[in-house]
Amino acid sequence: MIMPSIDLMKGRAVQLVQGKKKVLEVDNPLRLAKKFAAFGRINVIDLDAAFGKGDNTALIMNICKTAPCIVGGGIKDAEKAKLLIKSGAKKIIIGSMAFENNRINKGFLEKLKKEIGRGKIIIAIDSKKGRIVTKGWRENTGIRTERAINELEHYCSEFLFTSVEKEGLMKGTDLNMLKKLKKLTKNKINAAGGISSLEEIKQLEKLGVNSVLGMALYTGKLKIKDLRKIAKF
Repeated sequence: MIMPSIDLMKGRAVQLVQGKKKVLEVDNPLRLAKKFAAFGRINVIDLDAAFGKGDNTALIMNICKTAPCIVGGGIKDAEKAKLLIKSGAKKIIIGSMAFENNRINKGFLEKLKKEIGRGKIIIAIDSKKGRIVTKGWRENTGIRTERAINELEHYCSEFLFTSVEKEGLMKGTDLNMLKKLKKLTKNKINAAGGISSLEEIKQLEKLGVNSVLGMALYTGKLKIKDLRKIAKF
């Protein structure tokens, strides 16, 4: 599966390099969601909520009415997770809250699993130099990426793996790490960060890994008409 991403800041869709420098902005995320709906699923991330600088919840609810979405960014409690699911999100993505105080937050994840079900949960594995980073990629937890996959598998149905070093650079994702992670879990893995060629997407498809596309799609390096031939939509 190929999934376009819509990263939200102050009501606009943006693309950041390394989670810091904004290099691209789109004024109408709803129109973008309608354009991307044919892919079958959109990866929607609330960057304002992730950075603790506000939220785009109302906009996300509207986007969920427009297209099938998985939603993440700043989800800190079961109440917000349930609100997003009730508003149409197919699944929710948990990032920093899965790794509170540099530990895997099993208490929170167990409660969330009971509240919305394991099948509705995706855990974000944001990896930098083989370690999990949180709080908008600003804090290194010291937790090895492979260990996180092992310990978190039974709390979720999917993982969203982001190669932070490659995010926004369009120079390819961390294929070697993805091969390792694929052997460690039966859960579906969605890969983000650096994916920029049809050949790479085909490699990920053979590996059984979904591709999450951002910069390459927004800049036109990857075109929807070409992606249709792989995704068959």
